Amino acid sequence: MSSETSRRTFLQGAAAAVVATSLPSASAAPVAAKPSPILLGVASYSFYKLDRQHVIDGTKALKTPYLNVKDVHLPMGTPDEIKAASAEYRAAGLILTGAGTISLQKDEDADMRKSFEYCKLAGIPMIVGAPALETLPRVEKFAKEYDIKVAIHNHGPEDKHFPSPLDVLKAVKNMDPHMGLCIDVGHTVRTGTDVVEAIKAAGPRMFDMHIKDLADFKDSKSQVPVGDGAMPIVGIFQALIAIRFKGHVMLEYEIDTDNPLPGMTKSFAYMRGVLAGMGYKG
Repeated sequence: MSSETSRRTFLQGAAAAVVATSLPSASAAPVAAKPSPILLGVASYSFYKLDRQHVIDGTKALKTPYLNVKDVHLPMGTPDEIKAASAEYRAAGLILTGAGTISLQKDEDADMRKSFEYCKLAGIPMIVGAPALETLPRVEKFAKEYDIKVAIHNHGPEDKHFPSPLDVLKAVKNMDPHMGLCIDVGHTVRTGTDVVEAIKAAGPRMFDMHIKDLADFKDSKSQVPVGDGAMPIVGIFQALIAIRFKGHVMLEYEIDTDNPLPGMTKSFAYMRGVLAGMGYKG
């Protein structure tokens, strides 16, 4: 399939999904009056099989400016290449809130500096990171030097360092305020951790969230559009509001990889419906 054909199929599917989710229904929530305290955005990994233009078009179709960019969509190239790629996103009206997930497991200054320099050149204020326990002191050092936050992403039972956000919290609780968490709700529930209670425990150390839904909390391959699974979305949003969360809730949609936007659109429609039911604009 050519790149242009792939892109056309992608956008046609998106358009159909937008029309479907815009149809009125008897159960539609009333128009909310208050701005939402929950800022919904996109993790570009959702488009990992697609190119940068798909990321831009898809994020704009979802009517959010917030993007956490993966290096496949903003490569760690030369300084000029990094600046040009990040400028392309900004020219499209997007806001790069974070970069990652970035591995920070090599305990060497030169390798660590490369990741922080990349974010500095791109004008990105936060690394969503996957460090090792032993590299945390070096990560902290560079986070302070560059004034870039590091949100450590938990990766579930397979993660030997940080399976649960509670493992991250234990590791960073006495570190510099630049060190915090990116809670991935899908990986969290697979560890048996109560995701709502984890959010409350994280408090101000919580910098970012990757949101998704699972039909079976024991099966990573059971991902479905948000709202079609068992994830306690209402409770998650209530907990985020209770801790006065200032970060972003980034949809990380890892299924329908050739054309993810219809499922992403359905996910956004559900989350915005939840927020509307809580009295907020989504």
